[in-house]
Amino acid sequence: MSKKLLLLSTGGTIASSVSDSGLVPKESGEDLLKLLGEMPYNIDVKDILQLDSSNIQPEEWKFIAEQIYKYRNDYDGIVLSHGTDTMAYTASMLSFMLQHIEIPVVLTGSQVPINVVLSDAPDNLRLAFAAAAVCHPGIYLAFDRKIMLGCRTVKVRTINFNAFESVNVPPVATVTSDGIVFNYQPKIENKKCVLNTKIDTHVSLVKLFPGFDPELLFAMVKSGCQGIVIEAYGLGGMNYIRRNLVGAIGKLIRMGIPVIASSQCLYERSDLTKYEVGRLALLEGAISAGDMTSESAITKLMWGLGQRMDVHEISEFFNKDIAGEITLK
Repeated sequence: MSKKLLLLSTGGTIASSVSDSGLVPKESGEDLLKLLGEMPYNIDVKDILQLDSSNIQPEEWKFIAEQIYKYRNDYDGIVLSHGTDTMAYTASMLSFMLQHIEIPVVLTGSQVPINVVLSDAPDNLRLAFAAAAVCHPGIYLAFDRKIMLGCRTVKVRTINFNAFESVNVPPVATVTSDGIVFNYQPKIENKKCVLNTKIDTHVSLVKLFPGFDPELLFAMVKSGCQGIVIEAYGLGGMNYIRRNLVGAIGKLIRMGIPVIASSQCLYERSDLTKYEVGRLALLEGAISAGDMTSESAITKLMWGLGQRMDVHEISEFFNKDIAGEITLK
C-alpha cells in the first residue's frame, strides 16, 4: 500500500514566477506536484502560505507548526515546501515546537523556480517525498541529494544547488545509484508529541568583532532584549582588555539575561574551558552552545525563554539534547 503524504506549500523560490518586481511566489502546491509527474505515493496538497521566506517570521513558525500538528495523524509523512533563505531557522524552530513528532516532516525548496527548465526543484521535491515515506519520525531538510536533521542545517551558498550543509553531524542519508543510503536514523522515543509554540522573540544574535563595544549589549537589554547569542571567536574566546566583554557578560547574567556563547566558525564546537579568554567568560556565567548552529541556538533560546525559563534553567536547557541539535560529551 502506498504511503499517504501531505504537501504543505508556503511559497519561496520553488513556487516563484518572474514579475516586474522580481521573482514572486505564485505557484500553488498542485502546480508543483503536476510538474513532478507520476509519484508512487498518495499525495494531498494544502497551500497554507505564499511568501518569500525572507518574510517568514515567528508568527509563521507558529502557524506552520499548528498545521503540521493538526494533520500529523492523518498522514505517514509531511513535506513542507519553503524558501531557502530562512528554511534552516524554520527547521530548527519546528524541532523545538514539535518535539517527539510521530511522523517524518521534511522541509525542502530550491535555488531555481520549478517552472525553469534546469531547476533543482523537481529533484528536491522527489527526495523530500521519498524521505517523508522512509525516514524515522523527526524534522528534516532535504536538498541536493542529502537528507539532513533540520536542527543541524545551515544555508551556506546563495546560487549553487548544494546550498545546505549538515553541520557537525553527517547527513542522515544521501542519494546514490543505490537509492537512499542511510548513515544513521534518529532514535525513536515512544513519547506523545505536544505542540508548544510559546516563544520569546526579544533576543539578539551578535557576531563579535575586534572593537565591539560591550555597552551595546546593555542598550539591547534596555530596549527589551531578554537573551543574547554571541558568535565569539574560535572555541568561544571573548576579549576582556579595554572593551571588557567578559565583564559585561557577568553583569548581564546577574541581571537575569542569559548569554549564549557560540563560535563564528561554521564547523566544530565552542569550548569555553580551553583558553583563558573562554574560561573567564565561563566563570562569569556564559552558556556554551557547544556544536550547535547559530540558527539552532537562537531558536532554542527563543523557545526556552518562551517557557519562562530563568537564566539558570536556560543553562541547564542548553546542556540537554532536545532534537539532535547538540553533541553532548
